[in-house]
Amino acid sequence: MTSNPVVHASFTLERSYAASPARVFAAFADPAQKRRWFAEGEGWEIEQFDVDFRVGGHERSRFRFQGGPPITNDSVYQVIQPNERIILAYTMTIDGAPISGSLLTMEFVPEGSGTKFVFTEQGAYLDGKDAPVQREEGSRELLEALAKLLGEPVNTAA
Repeated sequence: MTSNPVVHASFTLERSYAASPARVFAAFADPAQKRRWFAEGEGWEIEQFDVDFRVGGHERSRFRFQGGPPITNDSVYQVIQPNERIILAYTMTIDGAPISGSLLTMEFVPEGSGTKFVFTEQGAYLDGKDAPVQREEGSRELLEALAKLLGEPVNTAA
């Protein structure tokens, strides 16, 4: 038994975008678009970013922040319903050590001419190396990076 327990938690984030569900969904389905908002950013060095966007397909990324240890994110797409829903399971490591395993559900709900995006993560955060509050904060930052890709105002308080 480890001295640091597994922390189980879930959180849901909602973000409205002026873009249509098809446009927001495309930012996930198109690997070039997803790389721009999901992987690239100031201080990040991308070593690998591969996307096979289909049920059973994998998304694998390996990156470092400001020269730090390698971080990996390995996902398997479980459900893809175009313009409506994506469900994936993913694990993360830092320097080869597992830090979490999660189930992520993303819903693209029509809202007028735009989209209400609902992001629900159910996670197991391991050995004190990750925590729900950190994951939620990082997820909020990603939703704002997505807004920027979509040409929408970014909430700097996120």
